[in-house]
Amino acid sequence: MKTTIFTGSGVALVTPMHSDGSVNYEELGRILEFQISNGTDAIITCGTTGESAVLDHKEHCEVISYTVEKVAGRCPVIAGTGSNDTKYAVELTKTAKQLGVDAVLSVTPYYNKASQNGLIKHFTLIADSADIPMILYNVPSRTGCRIQLDTYKQLAKHQNIVATKEATEDVGFAAQILAECGDELDVYSGCDDLTVPLMSLGVKGVISVFANVMPKESHQICEYMLKGETAKAAQLHLKYLKLMNALFCDVNPIPVKEAMNIIGFDCGECRLPLCSMTEDKIKALREVLISCGAVK
Repeated sequence: MKTTIFTGSGVALVTPMHSDGSVNYEELGRILEFQISNGTDAIITCGTTGESAVLDHKEHCEVISYTVEKVAGRCPVIAGTGSNDTKYAVELTKTAKQLGVDAVLSVTPYYNKASQNGLIKHFTLIADSADIPMILYNVPSRTGCRIQLDTYKQLAKHQNIVATKEATEDVGFAAQILAECGDELDVYSGCDDLTVPLMSLGVKGVISVFANVMPKESHQICEYMLKGETAKAAQLHLKYLKLMNALFCDVNPIPVKEAMNIIGFDCGECRLPLCSMTEDKIKALREVLISCGAVK
């Protein structure tokens, strides 16, 4: 049996930006303290929600380094180090280990659309390059590339590949992974609206966008599930389902950064090519935040 990196709610953290587009480290520190003080079980930095695709190498490494230093061991820090360039993914993974992260998150190669054999070679080379736990990230809606069940079974044999973030929105497929890979591969929900259904099958928790805005509530949903208090988890899940869905009313992370701004953080805007939402969408998002109690 492999070691589980975390159970519960891991936040797919936003990267706050100044008006000139540079990383706002002061606000990043404030957000990290907000997360930890509200029970977040893991910090996932430089992932999709953290705008990793538009961070240059220096920024990517600096955000990871700052996060590790600020968190200071209070919960696991997981760094996104995936790339569609295997060589660069290896480089980032090695660097992240040197910077002190607890694990890395590696997305399927986007745009290239690798074959299943290519995926096995890609992830195996990355996992071989650094002795650090790796979470695979299966999100075909963004990458055009999907990890199939037989590929999962093969990759799960690697000692460093310990988990996957499943963002296929397919409960049945997640169940198949759990059934076929067993203790060799932990599964995390990559979709907030499926956290409770997937945890009922044995998923360890969620890597959450919703937790940026409501970390305590996301943690509590997972905590109830881990304790077997399914009815309480379901009640809380349904209470916040409208907000979970509203955070995807536009391309992630546009809505969640706007939501963070609305509740009192200074996250700025996303870097191009992502741009701000229309005023009607912002108004609708604000109304949902108010109705859910995120805005006092």
